[in-house]
Amino acid sequence: MSGLIGRKIGMTSIFDENGKNMPCTVIEAGPCIVTQVRTEEVDGYSAVQLGFDDATEKSATKADLGHAKKAGTSVKRKIVEFRGFDSEYKLGDAITVDHFAEGEFVDVSGTSKGKGFQGVVKRHGFAGVGQATHGQHNRLRAPGSIGAASYPARVFKGMRMAGRMGTDSVKVENLRVLKVVPEKNLLVVKGCVPGHKNAYVIIRK
Repeated sequence: MSGLIGRKIGMTSIFDENGKNMPCTVIEAGPCIVTQVRTEEVDGYSAVQLGFDDATEKSATKADLGHAKKAGTSVKRKIVEFRGFDSEYKLGDAITVDHFAEGEFVDVSGTSKGKGFQGVVKRHGFAGVGQATHGQHNRLRAPGSIGAASYPARVFKGMRMAGRMGTDSVKVENLRVLKVVPEKNLLVVKGCVPGHKNAYVIIRK
């Protein structure tokens, strides 16, 4: 699936032609620079490696500097490989948000917001015991019993318990492109996408 690397700007809402208010996400998509071209003869598969968002040379390794120099561009913070481009690209080519068109559907991948260590009510949607009686004192959000009896005398793997929540790889599929703004490299898609503001996302079609 061909696509671009982008940055989540934030959420807003727009009205469609029928006056319906639609929530949408604004993404800065590209321009992405071709930093490497994979071929069947050399690499065993065909793909295009794209780089997005300039990094400082101070923060780059010599390998990164050499890789960017070969493509004739600056060092990039985010590098992703894509397959399925219809056009042939060469090193240093720029792919812009014009790659997408209004009305088509895209898949957006990213890393969800990190929420730290959370209990079972927030993490798994447990109901807790609410304000029930029967001597409930400080057990309002507790998970309850987690084991069985003397057999099997252990806790099964996969038991839903408290723990780290968020920072997972998430893909949201079939988001409709509502608007493309080429002069500002902006892509407006219907609905929400994973990640915090200014987080990197991968848009595929």
